[in-house]
Order: sequence, then structure tokens, then C-alpha cells
Amino acid sequence: MSTASVPLPNWITYVLIPLVNLILAFVVSGFVVWLIGENPIDALVLLAQGALGNGEGIGFTLYYATSFIFTGLSVAVAVHAGLFNIGSEGQAYLGGLGCALVALALDHYVPWYVTMPFAIVGAAIFGAAWAFIPAWLQAKRGSHIVITTIMFNFIGAPVMVYLLAHILIVPGKMAPETRTFLAGGQLPKLDWLMTMFDTTIGSAPLNVSFLIALVMAFLVWLLIWRTKLGYEMRTLGLSPTAAVYAGIPYARTVIIAMLISGGLAGMMALNPVMGASARLQVEFVGGAGYVGIAVALMGRNHPFGIILAAILFGVLYQGGDAVSFDMPEINRNMILMIQGLVILFVGALEFMLRPTFVRIYQSFARARPAS
Repeated sequence: MSTASVPLPNWITYVLIPLVNLILAFVVSGFVVWLIGENPIDALVLLAQGALGNGEGIGFTLYYATSFIFTGLSVAVAVHAGLFNIGSEGQAYLGGLGCALVALALDHYVPWYVTMPFAIVGAAIFGAAWAFIPAWLQAKRGSHIVITTIMFNFIGAPVMVYLLAHILIVPGKMAPETRTFLAGGQLPKLDWLMTMFDTTIGSAPLNVSFLIALVMAFLVWLLIWRTKLGYEMRTLGLSPTAAVYAGIPYARTVIIAMLISGGLAGMMALNPVMGASARLQVEFVGGAGYVGIAVALMGRNHPFGIILAAILFGVLYQGGDAVSFDMPEINRNMILMIQGLVILFVGALEFMLRPTFVRIYQSFARARPAS
């Protein structure tokens, strides 16, 4: 029997194997750091201190993680339906337009907690709308979802640049961005959250969208594992032929899954647009849509795993800045290399050690009755 088909306890599959793979990734990264003449232990300490050593570092770490939770959930929802949505980057970009239009329209008249639900809906609608055409082409014409979604990333970028440079730009300004939102269009910082732990977030832009991301993770869990639609999506993802034979409508399920996926990606814009900069700017997504692919892969497409993976990438982003500041030899490209190794070992090579764990587990299982 192939080791791939041997069942293992969840604590081995979802905890132990990813943890060992993560340790291997850091060991290989440490070896590379040593090769360039730096101490890998010192680099690891700086990484941890920069990301988790004080309230401000934790604030920045969770700020980055917030964006990755949204995009990771976006990718995971599509994967459960057997779709590989590469378009979270573009869908998040258009989602920024949706929440920005709401903020610009309401910030003069209502407080932020009234604007926020409308902004969530606006961001989700614009993100879902940008995912609709690739979804329809996949469902009705058989076009490959990977090709269409990644092309829509490239279409969305110039569309947003045109809107910001010619329509939404503040008259008389050179920067292609909207005006700064008033208090009614800004998501407040989570200062009180850090105050509970006797610290402050300082200049970190951690804001209410972090809590929204956690709520969305819970709702995605409910959707995938506690609803009829979620069951249909998972069935379609496991076997489209069996799903259609069982009466599950293929086209409808594909389109709904992609709309939900695009909506989640669009909500990522709440974090940088209404939370950090309080205005819509060019390239505010900053690659978070592509990082979401790695986050979903590392989190095994489960909301709880996605939260942990997003925090890990938040640590790498924030801690990497601290390392590159104190160790100039370890520049931003080195940090990207470490991120790539983490993705490689924990994601792409997730089953590299599985045969070994299967043999060890089977040996213990055989020895237990004998003892």
C-alpha cells in the first residue's frame, strides 16, 4: 500500500509534520545565513525580537497577518471547490475601490461603525464581481481558472491606475490617490487590545479589520463544514464527475464558490485602505494576494491553519525588516529566500517526510498490542 493512502492521526498530519518541515526550512535558511558570514542564531533572535519582542512589533506582525488571512481564506474556499484561484491579488485591488467609494461617500455624515458594514459589503461585491467573469468562463466554457484569474490580475492593475490617476485623484495633486478619509471612513486602531497585555502598538497600523478577518475565518469554517453548500463544494473538489452524478449543479457551485472567494479577497482591502493609509493608493495590495496562496497551502486550506500560517508570514515580514536593519548582509532578497524555503518545505514538500512518519507510526501501532 502506498504511504499516501495510509491514514495518520490529525495531530501528526496537521501539527507534527508541518512543524518538522518548518524546522527544516529554518535549518536550511540558517545554513545560508552562515554561508554569507552571519550568525544564524543571532539572526533568528533578531527575527523573533523584531516581530514579537514588543507591542509595536506584534502590532505590525498582526497587521500583515490580517491581509494574509483574507487572501488565504479566498484561496482556500476556491480550492475546496476544486478551483485554483490565482486572482486574489486583482480581486483585492478592486475590493479597495469598493470600500474606498463607500468611505468617500459616507465619511462626512456617519461614524466609522456605520460606514464599516457598508464598506465590507462594498469591498466584497467589487472583489466578487472581478471573480465572476473567470468563474463564468470556467463553468460555462471550460476556460482554465488559473489562466483567466491571473490575466484578470494584469487587467485590474491598469484599470485601477487609470481610475486613480484620472478620476479619483485629488485636483491639483500629483500622487495618484484619493483624498484622505475623514474619521467616519477610517477603521480605528486596536490600541485597547494591546493595553490588555500592558503594552502599546505604537505606530503599528493594526486595526479593526483584524477582528473582521477572524470573524470571516469562523464563517468560512461554518460554510465549508457545516452547510449544504459547503458539502457540495467539497464534493465537487474531490470528484467533479461524482458530484455531477449525485445531482450537484456544476456551474452554479463553481460560480458561487468563486464569488465567495473573490469577496473574501476584496475584503482584504479594508486593512490597508481604511485601516492603515485611510485612502486608496496605487499597488496597496503589495503582493498579499500571492502570499495568500502560500498561506492557504501551509494552512492545509483550514481556517485555523490559515490564521497560524498568516501569523507566521507576518513574523517573517516584520521580523525580516528588523534583521535586514541590524544585519545589512541579510537584505530583503534574503528574507524573500527564507520565505520561499518555508513555502517549499511546509507547502510544496509537505509529504516529503510522510513516508517516514507512516513507518514510525505503523511500528508503534504494531508494538502497542504486543506490549
